[in-house]
Amino acid sequence: MVVDRRGGRPRLAVLGAVAVLVLAPALASCSDDGGTNSSGTSSSSPPPASPPPASAAPADPVAAKAEITRNWTAFFDPKTPVAEKVRLLENGEQLRPVLGAFAADKNAAMTSAKVTGIEFTSATGANVTYDLLVGGTPALTGSQGTSILQNDTWKVSVKTLCGLVELSGVTVPGC
Repeated sequence: MVVDRRGGRPRLAVLGAVAVLVLAPALASCSDDGGTNSSGTSSSSPPPASPPPASAAPADPVAAKAEITRNWTAFFDPKTPVAEKVRLLENGEQLRPVLGAFAADKNAAMTSAKVTGIEFTSATGANVTYDLLVGGTPALTGSQGTSILQNDTWKVSVKTLCGLVELSGVTVPGC
């Protein structure tokens, strides 16, 4: 992950926006459904070393990529209502209070994301490369996250959200 150091303010705004997640008591319910590594710590899913086999993609990869891009953009858009963000996050209902707290934060109101790459790892999973923007300016470029197909919708994974929370330097149970 590359951090844009121009003035440091975008990075501070991102960390401030992410830190609000840690303040919500409901964050303890954050679960990545097995996304921890053998040492019990959360890990980002790096892109595969080689392209996945053709069978590792959904039936319509073009449509899936379009949906992932659309859903990630909406999830990180501060104008998207919490109810919609819940729908776009893996197991989102469990994190509704956290998403509500995040939506109320002034720093979060300046934060958005731009998907720059998608690689399918299976018919129901994908690695997503994205830039986190603050006020339209890249703050964290080349960030890695994952998307999963849950209930026929490509969603931002809880693992990705928890990874952003960890940027604040706080360890959160379940993440």
